[in-house]
Amino acid sequence: MANSIHLPDSFLNCIQQTLPSHLDLNDFITSCQQPLRKSIRVNTLKISVADFLTRIAPLQWQLTPIPWCEEGFWLTRDDESTPLGNTAEHLAGLFYIQEASSMMPVSALFHLWKHQDNNQVVLDAAAAPGSKTTQIAAHLNNQGLLIANEFSSSRVKVLHANLVRCAATNVALTHFDARVFGTWLTESVDAILLDAPCSGEGAIRKDDLAMKNWTLESVHDIAACQKELIQSAFYALKPNGILIYSTCTLNQYENQGVCEHLLTTFGDAVEPVPLTDLFAKAKGVATPEGYLHVWPQVYDSEGFFVAGFRKKQSAVPDKQQRHRGQFPFRLASAKQANGLFSYLNQQFAITPDHLPGDVYIRDAEFWLFPTAFSQVQGKVKFDRVGIKLADAIKKSFRISHELAMSIGRLAQNNVYELTAEQAREYYMGRDIFLEQVDPSKKGELIVHYKGSPIGLGKWVGPRIKNNYPRELVRDNHLFVE
Repeated sequence: MANSIHLPDSFLNCIQQTLPSHLDLNDFITSCQQPLRKSIRVNTLKISVADFLTRIAPLQWQLTPIPWCEEGFWLTRDDESTPLGNTAEHLAGLFYIQEASSMMPVSALFHLWKHQDNNQVVLDAAAAPGSKTTQIAAHLNNQGLLIANEFSSSRVKVLHANLVRCAATNVALTHFDARVFGTWLTESVDAILLDAPCSGEGAIRKDDLAMKNWTLESVHDIAACQKELIQSAFYALKPNGILIYSTCTLNQYENQGVCEHLLTTFGDAVEPVPLTDLFAKAKGVATPEGYLHVWPQVYDSEGFFVAGFRKKQSAVPDKQQRHRGQFPFRLASAKQANGLFSYLNQQFAITPDHLPGDVYIRDAEFWLFPTAFSQVQGKVKFDRVGIKLADAIKKSFRISHELAMSIGRLAQNNVYELTAEQAREYYMGRDIFLEQVDPSKKGELIVHYKGSPIGLGKWVGPRIKNNYPRELVRDNHLFVE
């Protein structure tokens, strides 16, 4: 991609007016023409940073810590014959491929807001494909409730797949224009990340078409939408709650201008909170207002803008409404829940302590909802809440892939450790044939690779029947050990 990105003169004139005096426009142009370096974030819902570094040591990956994210690293691999997304560690959900600058908004959120209990609610207003959503879930350690909203229907499926892979279990999915939340969830949310749709000027290093349709007029149109989004988010925020506003763009219309709109609209009810102490050299990328404005040439990254605000006092819209929709679930009875827990304990030695939350039923499906969901139930229609646990099958159960991925590491019974060759076969949707057969093994099992759960199987005589979801099957360029 190097030297292939066209930067319109009108865009460069806009950048020249915004660029801090200590930075050079030619350096900006040169940086934009360079390929974006890879970066990853360790998923601490599945593995600690220390254990991850130990696991990948034989792979000889070169990792450089990202200053604003303890779990983030820039990555260099000498051997890139296997796509990063097809490595065993990625498929198992041990890390997320995430651009370094995009880790900053979530780090800022938890720098300003302290998660205190399991009843708190966080809103990720523009969630897909899930990098920041899974980062928030990891910071929450799957406690409380995380509402992940995505307006684009085509991206919701990708968002959900990433949540499952990364074992995020405290998430409720919605599919709306985020401008509705101010009236639907008025003062119902403790913390909000609004990573707003933007013109994407900061992302041009990974998208050579990002500037194809750039005009100043389109920037103003986008900024007008962003002002409505941030106003709605502020209405949804509880008093004393924290709002993080971020974009991957560079102009002041979509960044400082939107923040100024928030301050002007809400006056004493809103307080900007400086982010100059977010990391060691944050002051070097801070605006006079205390916002962070990362330029591509400073950290050899995408451009990004991040601002933090606290809601000092109540502020509600003139009209409030609810969008309840139908709620097809019912709370499971103690007998129904205990029946499922008895099966999980017998088959896998998984106990109710491993599944904090409330069990709900829809038809023959058993689901686990975060306890905090009761705070917002009936206010908004949700596409999906928590995780599906199992289907009732006659007098037994069939557990879900997402349950296996989320707590499979805790199972003590009916766990099978695959070899590298078997794991590749499994990811390609093929059954695993066994040299030795244990006739006592029956029913479902959870398959592991290098100690991490990767999916489900079923004992069938001399083989393990493959129950990996068909839509996830890979057929080439898989990892080699």
